[in-house]
Amino acid sequence: MNERRDLLCTIQQYDFALYDLQLYLNTHPTCASAMRQYKKYKALKQAAVEQYVRLYGPLTAEQSDTENQWNWTKNPWPWEKEAN
Repeated sequence: MNERRDLLCTIQQYDFALYDLQLYLNTHPTCASAMRQYKKYKALKQAAVEQYVRLYGPLTAEQSDTENQWNWTKNPWPWEKEAN
């Protein structure tokens, strides 16, 4: 379960970096360096989320495979003790 917790922590770190960069870009919209960093962390987060969903299940209801039935609630949710 350590790998699962580590991957979730990585996703949270990318979220923090993206939010911080969003705040900076709100006041510095033409900063090319910040924009490059934003794109980099956005791609890293997307890859980490895709890996998490593939290995452990969805983080949000939108990521759930709901083609035939609603399965969002089948696994423990990331914040539940059983998932960590």
